[in-house]
Amino acid sequence: MTKLKWGMIGGGEGSQIGPAHRISASLDGHFHLTAGALDIDPAKGKDYAMRLGIAEDRAYGNWKEMLEGERTRDDRLDLVTVATPNATHYEISRAFLEAGFHVLCEKPLTMTAEEAEHIVALAEETGRICAVNYGYSGYPLVRQMRAMVAGGELGKVRLIKAEFAHGFHADAEEADNPRIRWRYDPDQAGTSAVFADAGIHAFHMACFVSGQTPAELSADFASMVGDRQLEDDAMINIRLSDGALCRLWTSAIAVGRMHGLTLQVFGEKGGLSWQQQHPEQLHWTPLNGRTQVLERGDAALSPQAVRASRIPIGHAEGMPVAFANIYHDLADVLKAERDGLAADPLAQDFPTAMDGLWSMRAIEAAARSAKSRGEWVDL
Repeated sequence: MTKLKWGMIGGGEGSQIGPAHRISASLDGHFHLTAGALDIDPAKGKDYAMRLGIAEDRAYGNWKEMLEGERTRDDRLDLVTVATPNATHYEISRAFLEAGFHVLCEKPLTMTAEEAEHIVALAEETGRICAVNYGYSGYPLVRQMRAMVAGGELGKVRLIKAEFAHGFHADAEEADNPRIRWRYDPDQAGTSAVFADAGIHAFHMACFVSGQTPAELSADFASMVGDRQLEDDAMINIRLSDGALCRLWTSAIAVGRMHGLTLQVFGEKGGLSWQQQHPEQLHWTPLNGRTQVLERGDAALSPQAVRASRIPIGHAEGMPVAFANIYHDLADVLKAERDGLAADPLAQDFPTAMDGLWSMRAIEAAARSAKSRGEWVDL
């Protein structure tokens, strides 16, 4: 099997997200890490790239060197992952799309909705993929939820309860730690802190599973620790395009919550409940029936969930495998393009620049609503 050539920007040694991407991209054998500009320090980035097995001439000091070095090669990259600080995502993604590369960008796609609109238009204009790593949508049982909603098993969706709450920024003694403080600085984080950082995953999951887009929202932001300029807790009500209501809570001060990404979907015919910290089980309760536990790896699940599972039932997979499903989808689409074939329809569920744009619209709308004491804002 000829592997796709993959390049990475950011995600260097000591990075939180870099190893997850490298494990995920390599899991199914579709990608080979061929090039990289991995660190803000050029020497460290080059050294680490070569220790990862990247050839010296494709171990770059920065992303601009990588762009110039790769754009004219006959064996150019098939996919570039952008895993740099948030404020650089737009510039880097734009440059590689303009040069004809497919891109997978870490979230947020951009810092503003206007920038995201430009990326969406650029992807359409160039015919290149711009995916966004809302990696939790890769969990098999999240895809099972989406398939059950789309198949009408819940009937019309009435209510969604989404959460992403943790307590890692609750210690007032740590408020001035530079690794935490920047998240609450508008100059570095933009118009929102915890909603843009954590809550936006819950927002995307609600839209992904329901198959609906947001219509309007009302938000309440709170800054509870020290003199933070941006919110460390938020409650957001979202009316979706087909009439469902989403209640979304996100927090960085919920002491005792380790990760806290949960999703519950309630329809006319039944309800679903899933937690990221217990991702192998999905609770399904038919109307007037008993709660059933659907297990990841069960061959009786939807084709979408079966395709997304690798390890036999009863053995935990986890977050890198969820991320790997995004890479698996992209690989199927890119190989189909390379070979002049139609891509597997089940490979079309990866998040795109349009998902990134909806997220930025939601972040900006929530910030406006919070400043107006919860006024409803049209998206």
